[in-house]
Amino acid sequence: MRSVYPITAPTVNRAFDTAGSATYNRRCGIAPRPTGGERQAHVKGVILAGGLGSRLAPLTKITNKHLLPVYNKPMIYYPIEALVDAGIDEIMIVTGGSHAGDFLRLLGNGAEFNLRDLRYAYQEGEGGIADALRLAENFIVNDRFVVILGDNIVEKSIRAHVDRFRAQARGARILLKEVPDPQRFGVARLDGDRVAEIIEKPQQPPSAYAVTGIYMYDPQVFGFIRGLAPSKRGELEITDVNNAYLRLGELEHDILDGWWTDAGTFPSLYRATQLIHEKLFGA
Repeated sequence: MRSVYPITAPTVNRAFDTAGSATYNRRCGIAPRPTGGERQAHVKGVILAGGLGSRLAPLTKITNKHLLPVYNKPMIYYPIEALVDAGIDEIMIVTGGSHAGDFLRLLGNGAEFNLRDLRYAYQEGEGGIADALRLAENFIVNDRFVVILGDNIVEKSIRAHVDRFRAQARGARILLKEVPDPQRFGVARLDGDRVAEIIEKPQQPPSAYAVTGIYMYDPQVFGFIRGLAPSKRGELEITDVNNAYLRLGELEHDILDGWWTDAGTFPSLYRATQLIHEKLFGA
């Protein structure tokens, strides 16, 4: 059974219709909002913090990897703070495994972060990023949202990127980062300043620009997810979702400023701790 647990009273869901496109609204199943002046879309946040964390065993035998310390804070604090800094105060955390209750004990109702609404969803098994994401559909309803993988940490604010996403007419936005080992990630094939294709973990990367674990979507993403077939890994791949937006011509991108790392292995967890220390106190 997959469940969503509201920790605060549900908030009123705001209709999303910034461009006045009747075709787009019908595709998303969104009722048009009365006109009365242009306004930016309401944006929520989703943090994906599931998985078994097997690459960090035996630490993950006693807790979820996203609750492990990265310098002076639990790992999960960093994506929460990134969303709050971007002006987002309604967040869902999707988690799973036998330590899911540890999030509630640590975060409670989100008051420490001045959140208006903090919710939790439980993912059974490991079906991939897109599988975890679809558990947020009843939380998102007709709003746009920013997704962050729970082990991703960035040096600088993502607020400018989120503001551009708020202002764009429709579709999705991804953040790219030039990396020395792009074959570990989804990689963008670029055509000038346009993303032409995203390839999942290619042996011969078409560029050095990896797709970071920060994604921004409108509500039609859930329709794309329902249409996905599992990959050879048996998972619903987020790269397939992003390519669906590309085919519609509705995928925007930015280049992420500052460093970006995950913390899902012992080397990257150590590196993340070093980077946070250097950010706080200098090299």
